Parts: sequence; C-alpha cells; structure tokens
Amino acid sequence: MRFLASLILGLLAVALAFAQPAAPVRRTLVHDGLDRGYYVVEPDRVAAGNALVPLVIVLHGGGGNGLSAIDMTRFDRKAEEEGFIAVFPDGSGSFLLTWNAVHCCAYAMREAVDDVGFVAAMIDELVRSYPVDPSRIYVTGMSNGAMMAHRLGAFLPDRIAAIAPVVGAIFGDEPTPLGAVPAIIINGAEDTVIPVAGGPPPRDDGPFRGTAWDGAPLAPSVAQGQYWAAANGCAPTEPSLIETDAFSLWRYDCPVGVEVEYYLVRDNGHAWPGGDQPRPAADMPTTGLDATDVIWEFFSRHVLPPG
Repeated sequence: MRFLASLILGLLAVALAFAQPAAPVRRTLVHDGLDRGYYVVEPDRVAAGNALVPLVIVLHGGGGNGLSAIDMTRFDRKAEEEGFIAVFPDGSGSFLLTWNAVHCCAYAMREAVDDVGFVAAMIDELVRSYPVDPSRIYVTGMSNGAMMAHRLGAFLPDRIAAIAPVVGAIFGDEPTPLGAVPAIIINGAEDTVIPVAGGPPPRDDGPFRGTAWDGAPLAPSVAQGQYWAAANGCAPTEPSLIETDAFSLWRYDCPVGVEVEYYLVRDNGHAWPGGDQPRPAADMPTTGLDATDVIWEFFSRHVLPPG
C-alpha cells in the first residue's frame, strides 16, 4: 500500500511537471483616466477548486510588457506547478511600456502615472473575480519592474505579503515604507545596466534614447536590503553571509515573519537568473540560480498578519 501511494504521488509529480500552463487571459480596467491591461494565468485546478490561493504579480522591465514577463520568468509554469494565480500587468506608454519609479522610467516617469493606484485597483478586481487569498498576495519584477516592486511594498504593506525585486535598484531618497514587508532581493554581479556599485545611470543608447532616467544616481544595490532591514525593524548589525559557487547571500537579523535576503548572483548581468533571454541583444541569464524557484519558496513562507 505504501509503495502504491508513493507511485501515485510520483506519477502526479511527473504529470504536473509536464502540464502545459493555462493560457493567459487579458483583462482591462480604467484607472486615473488610462486604459490599463493585465494578463491572468489561472490553472485549471485552481478554477475547478473551492480554495483560496496565492496571487503573484509579475512586473516586466522597461520596454517590455505582460506577455514578455511571462516568457522571461516562466511564472506561468510555476503557477501551474504550485497551484496559484499569476498576473502579468502592462506598464504605460504608447509602445515601450514602463513603470513610474519617480526617477525612472520614460513615459510613466514623465507623466507621473499612478502605478501604485493601478496595481491596488487591479488587486481589488482580482480578489472580486478570482479565488485569491488576500493574505497571500506577492509582487516581483525585473529592472524598472523591480523598482516598482519596492514602491508597491512601501505604499501597500497592508495588501502585499512579500516582494522580490530582481536586477533592480533604489535611489536612496525613497520614503519610509508604511509598514514592514518581507523582501528577497536579487541582483546580477555582472550587470552593467544596474551596476552593483550604483552611481550615475549609464548612458542610454537603447530604445528610450536617453529618456529613461531623470539623472538621479542609483544607490549601491546592497542599499535595497538595508532599506527593508531598517523598515522591518531588523537588528542594526552586519547580515550573515552565505557563499556558494553561484551566488553570495546576505541574510539580515530580522523579526520572525519580515525576513530580508539579498542575493548577488555570479555570472549574471541584467537578466532574470534561470529565465529566458528576452531578445538576442539582451544579457544571457545564468543557469546557476533559478530566480523563479527561489522567489516562490520565499513567498510561500509569508502571509500577511491578521489585521
């Protein structure tokens, strides 16, 4: 009997591993006078069940869109494997879509687009329309999307259970977060777009042609961990350090439930570690760490406290 149970569990695991993720469904809403779109991936077993499930919001980088975030991060596959809902919103702009991180980027920055309000409204719609557990809503994002993840954590700590900025940055003048939020932060040691040392934004020869930034210098990437460690009431001591062949990991001494972790991934530039290369000219992601797996493991340990 025990052998049969193990066999059934093994076959189920294999079936889930090869299951095709549900097709993304595009939804829209109007916020602050703008038509905003987002793509929802709801696994069939979630739709057929009765239980409330986690929601993971994945924010694309500057110039990307919700569909490119699906391709790059593979969070649709992770949603299928683990049984949660994933949503991939679009930024704003006429063609190259961005998020308003105050000092970056492009259209959303110049027009002071209310992206915090948009995401809050989107969360409301998703909670009304899907079996979303309001205590298990998480945000991750890459680059400009990572900057936005910081802002959402800072302004919506009563809605967001944890954040995971990937190859992003802060500028050092961000407001004190309105509450504590667990944070896992991942940067690439070889990143030349968001340099680990911080400093002036690099010259932009890309599709934005010098319009992506307002010129404010970046803080060193480790400042992201320090920012959340201070907000979460972590001890003002040096974080513990774990070294592997693939990454360095700093863990801050934080109260239970509001952990802060900072990864610096070797052999990774401005790319989603373990993900897909979004275009031929982009940096090739490392295979030494799968950011999607690491992020989900972190998210799955955190739930908003009651009240």
